[in-house]
Amino acid sequence: MGQAVPSTVAFLAANEKMHRDMAITFTGDADLDFAASMIPHHGGAIAMARIQFAHGRDLAMRRLAEAVIREQEREITELRAFLAHTPPR
Repeated sequence: MGQAVPSTVAFLAANEKMHRDMAITFTGDADLDFAASMIPHHGGAIAMARIQFAHGRDLAMRRLAEAVIREQEREITELRAFLAHTPPR
């Protein structure tokens, strides 16, 4: 494991939160469970991209982090809309 520098501490916290939030109550409906699980998964990707933004120096990684944030936020919106409009089966 890397040294306990601020970025490492932040990555560990983001990873732990993502995994905790992904521990959903499964419904047995693969579509609903997929959507519900992917929201915190994508949230974890956004958190990691923000950590890169706060601590990283490489411009290519910064551009990638920006793209990750943009795309994952779009997908979270899509997943939430699916959950809002899909009754349990």
